[in-house]
Amino acid sequence: MNHYLKQINLLRSLQKVDDEIHEIRNELEAAPKEVEALRARYEDTALNRERQQDKMAHLLDQEKRLGTEIDDDSARIRKSKGKLMSVENAREYHAVVREMDSLERVNRNREEERNALTDELERQSSTQAEIEAEYVALEKNLAEAEAGLQARLSEAQAKLDALMLKRNEAGREVPPPVFARYEFIRERLEHPVIVPVADGVCSGCHISIPPQNFIELQKASQILSCPNCQRLMFWSEHFPAEKRHA
Repeated sequence: MNHYLKQINLLRSLQKVDDEIHEIRNELEAAPKEVEALRARYEDTALNRERQQDKMAHLLDQEKRLGTEIDDDSARIRKSKGKLMSVENAREYHAVVREMDSLERVNRNREEERNALTDELERQSSTQAEIEAEYVALEKNLAEAEAGLQARLSEAQAKLDALMLKRNEAGREVPPPVFARYEFIRERLEHPVIVPVADGVCSGCHISIPPQNFIELQKASQILSCPNCQRLMFWSEHFPAEKRHA
């Protein structure tokens, strides 16, 4: 293996460590956000649950009011029927009949309203059961996520600390000028820093590199950067064994 390929191999080893570091840092960043997202869902569901409870309470109050009004009017109708037995003339009789007709008409309307209300209560009760089930599940999941967050972060941080030590060792193996170039790019570009080129296409930006650059890359004489994304690059065919196992 020539000097160039040795340097590329060292950079690729460093990149593998940085790949793991990148993954762990994503975990450290994502874990709290996942819990926050779960908490937001829980709070939204809790608010929805409260609104549904208020809606059900309002409907039940309506049902109770209608029931009372229907019972009161039914009592008045029975009282009016009793009056019919004691009326003394036709004028009084017709007055009582009109009163009964009016009360019965109002009561029929209230019965229809109560039937519609009963149907609505059934629908809203079903909705409430679904919201309650979601609320209970989210409450449990949130409690578990919050309880496990610190342990999850501590474990990730321990892995990161170990990887940073491993990275320091890998970095010391790379010649200082090459390592400085790698670090310069790493601080300015999105992960990763060094990428393979296959069929003349940079796998970092997925853009074809100029033919002359590809020819120079194949010569394996110097470390080149992609003219499009500025990442360090190597020809994938220089590492055919790894390519076969990829």
